[in-house]
Amino acid sequence: MTVTLRAAAVDAVVAHAREAAPAECCGLLIGRDGAVLEAVRARNVAARPTRFEIDAKDHIEARRDARARGLAVVGFYHSHPQSPPEPSARDRDEASYADHLYLIVSLASDPPGIGVFRLSDGNFQEVRCVTVG
Repeated sequence: MTVTLRAAAVDAVVAHAREAAPAECCGLLIGRDGAVLEAVRARNVAARPTRFEIDAKDHIEARRDARARGLAVVGFYHSHPQSPPEPSARDRDEASYADHLYLIVSLASDPPGIGVFRLSDGNFQEVRCVTVG
């Protein structure tokens, strides 16, 4: 399966990561039918800047807004300000939405690296992606 990422959504995630650095940022991916159409910022309510936890209110509001527009939350994103765009052991332990996408943006390289994964049977599988205008 190949996932389509709208370039504006990727740009929004990268901008959010740069603004939040050196802390991690987080948010939701909105779309349908294997396509990520937009990224919605969420407040990171984690107690430490090297972790992320999506604010529950932001999560619920994003789901309601997406549903009202005929879309859905298809995944989540967060940043790794100083490490590669690969899921950490903690990311894997705390992920709980099977079959959702998990996009990680890394600021450890220039340009920033992007990795997209799907949670399946408790493990992350890398997903092939195509970015479109």
